Amino acid sequence: MKALVLASPGQISVIDKPQPEPKRGEVLVHLKSAGLNHRDQWIREGKYPGIQEGVTLGSDGAGQVIRAGSPEGEPWVGREVIINPNVGWGGNPAVQSADYKILGMPVDGTFAEYICVSVDRLADKPAHLSTAQAAALPLGGLTAFRAVFTKGELKAGEKVLISGVGGGVAQFAFQFAMAAGAEVWVTSGSQEKIDYAVKLGAKGGFNYKEEGWHKAAKKAAEGGFDLIIDSAGGNPMVQLIDTLRPAGRLVYYGATLGVPANIPLHKMFWQQIRLQGSTMGNDEEFQEMIRFVENHQLEPIMEEPLPFDSIMEAFDAMKEGRQFGKLVVLI
Repeated sequence: MKALVLASPGQISVIDKPQPEPKRGEVLVHLKSAGLNHRDQWIREGKYPGIQEGVTLGSDGAGQVIRAGSPEGEPWVGREVIINPNVGWGGNPAVQSADYKILGMPVDGTFAEYICVSVDRLADKPAHLSTAQAAALPLGGLTAFRAVFTKGELKAGEKVLISGVGGGVAQFAFQFAMAAGAEVWVTSGSQEKIDYAVKLGAKGGFNYKEEGWHKAAKKAAEGGFDLIIDSAGGNPMVQLIDTLRPAGRLVYYGATLGVPANIPLHKMFWQQIRLQGSTMGNDEEFQEMIRFVENHQLEPIMEEPLPFDSIMEAFDAMKEGRQFGKLVVLI
């Protein structure tokens, strides 16, 4: 079968690999679509922990179950499914276990024609989604769902700021907050991406490259935001904190810009502000996220799917940030 693997540090390539065989408790899924995440590019660049050569990359995938390794998998045969990328979250819903992994490194992932996964990693594909749309959903949707609802405790009517709305997780957070009845604002370094978000329903947006943008944001939100969802961290986090209203929450699921030089602790304790980390989500949240997408008939924001043979082009587009929406390949 065709599979995209990490051939050596900084080098990925499409090779032929043996088709896997499902073990007891597993099923064989014929993948039809797979979605890219920045995690895949970071692995390609050697910037991710636990990297192993020869592993098939990819965390997001959707397809059809074609064979079961034992009787418990038989009811799934023939069904179209989305794959939960969590491996070994553990028994504590509040935090992942020390053995937690994500499909695509260090275990084989979804950039292949076939994959074997445990039966408990499966969810039925929502009927309103195409297979390509479904493949865009798992990792980004799960991360956003936990950040917005479990950690962010979003309530209808609250004012929410989604930073870096060009990113995949940020776009799911934007869609989820909109569907939940929040007043949603966005930031981006691209006016084109801000305008597109406004077209999709955002109340407004701010270019974080402009001097004093955070002051304009706080004024526009009439005193600040109840909740901010961020992935960048770094010194701009101080500006984000400044836009929060008293008792506001800032949930961050990444730190691509590193650690802030100064955190305004005095302001935070006096105004009862909460800074909350979040990553991925537990298995129950994955199922809740799928139900939320079904109930609200949400469709992922995505680029036109590319054939699997063009996956290198998709990686390069993601690295350069040319896209607005998830990148998906058809297998």
